[in-house]
Amino acid sequence: MKKTRRQSPKSPAAVNGAVDTSDNDDVSERIRNTLAAAIGEGALKPGTKILEEAIAEHFGVSRTVVRGALGVLESDHLLERKRNRGTFVAEPTIEQAKSLFEARRKLERLLLELVISRATEEQLDALERLTDEEEHIHQHGDEKSKTVLSGKFHIVLADLAGNPVLTEMLSKVVARLSLVMSLYEEDRKDDCGADHHRMIVAALKSKDLARAQDLMEHHLADIEGRVRLTEGQGDRHTFLAVLENFS
Repeated sequence: MKKTRRQSPKSPAAVNGAVDTSDNDDVSERIRNTLAAAIGEGALKPGTKILEEAIAEHFGVSRTVVRGALGVLESDHLLERKRNRGTFVAEPTIEQAKSLFEARRKLERLLLELVISRATEEQLDALERLTDEEEHIHQHGDEKSKTVLSGKFHIVLADLAGNPVLTEMLSKVVARLSLVMSLYEEDRKDDCGADHHRMIVAALKSKDLARAQDLMEHHLADIEGRVRLTEGQGDRHTFLAVLENFS
């Protein structure tokens, strides 16, 4: 009797020749969000090597899925692939840092113009409550909480402009600037800008665009004033990171 080859039942993902990649897409997004958050909060420093095998094992996926996720972060300039060496957390150059600061100043100025014409009183009240939360975290929170919340104000403010494209642009610039601050920051202040943020909200509530923009310019200049954009400063931070990891 001729034996017939046993056919294994097809999974729903393979029915009609279609492959369901939604699970991989979900995990890829989780990988991206995890790494982006770790970079933004300073847990992954510029120059840190990304261990693909460890990520694949942790999330239970293939290295192909991991590489896809890393590719997106590379396109966002949070990671960089070095030939024959692997993927690393990006180390922005001095020129890139200057361009990012300039782009942020222009974006924030434009966003304020849109916010003042579009945001409702209730939305501005909610933004004001966020500054209260910032003040509380500044007084009682840990460094991680301060770092997370200090950037949140600007993204929430951008959302009030009602332009998702501009919000996405600012989010990506802010993410890359977290690398600049990690690499070049010299004057590490123990504040989250809550006072500046509160004054900006007050100006928005009073419909004083010029004052809101001036306050934002002063606030961003204060942030820029904390960095020293020299090659030596970047090398120093990279070296200190090595000492911290191995001592």
